[in-house]
Amino acid sequence: MIRTGKKFSKPEMSRVVNGDVELASAPEKPEKVRLDILLTEIYKSYNRSTLQKFIELGYVTVNGSLAKKSNQKFERGVKIELKIPEEMKNADLVPNVIYEDKDVIVLDKPAGLLSMAKGEYCPEKTLEQYGLLVHRLDRDTSGVVILAKNEEVQKFLKKQFQNRKVHKTYYAIVEGRPKLDEARIDLPIIRDLKHPTTFRVDANGKVSETYYKVEKANDWCALVCLRPTTGRTHQLRVHMKYLGHPIIGDVVYGDIQADRLYLHATFLELTLPGGERRIFEASLPSSFSEILKYKSTQDFILGLTSNVH
Repeated sequence: MIRTGKKFSKPEMSRVVNGDVELASAPEKPEKVRLDILLTEIYKSYNRSTLQKFIELGYVTVNGSLAKKSNQKFERGVKIELKIPEEMKNADLVPNVIYEDKDVIVLDKPAGLLSMAKGEYCPEKTLEQYGLLVHRLDRDTSGVVILAKNEEVQKFLKKQFQNRKVHKTYYAIVEGRPKLDEARIDLPIIRDLKHPTTFRVDANGKVSETYYKVEKANDWCALVCLRPTTGRTHQLRVHMKYLGHPIIGDVVYGDIQADRLYLHATFLELTLPGGERRIFEASLPSSFSEILKYKSTQDFILGLTSNVH
């Protein structure tokens, strides 16, 4: 018996095999695109890194739900909204004016106020709203800072910092009491590549020098005067950490967490554009002396807790 062809239970399949008809292809799935890329297509006035920051800050919703990550993928056509709050963070942090003339303004920066904006958009107040930056203090450091009112003065003052013609004095409350009441710290500092936003002591780092003197102390902490001759990022915090006496309230290098970083820029000595040598002072916050009244770390922490409540 000769078979002329294969039989199919489904006649339509036989026509496909014989080439009479074409099998319909499956519909293509819509392309999904990263959220930050979709935002760049909609909000062309912002760059991608700024839009990523908006997502982190919770300013972006997708179909009414809060977006969580920049790399989330969505189909084109979803409803994306960007809502930037009009009121800035830390609007209540207002620095006191220590001195002002036609060229400069000297301020007492409160702890928590940023020195400069990070990126294209900054959702909070910074020192840059008061003048041109000459030098910076960490966000959590308080104290005296000088700003210029024009670029020529800014260059004049910056040169003094670069040439180490500026004298700075800080006060800090540190954990424990240093073995020596007075000493010079000469320890080079380098960026910690494992944690890029932090620094550490390393022989291959940049020259960093700090003089310190213990002013007052008890069994668990000390008020220390710090005079840096170099201006490395986090220099005082890293040096005190290395000695085994980190600054109280230092969330990066310290152990005792507090209501703030207990580091204050108290004196700043430099030459003004007119040629006058001046020393500006930002009085030490009362909380610094209050800490020394506590008898132990536990008492201090309990005191902070009771003040919060």
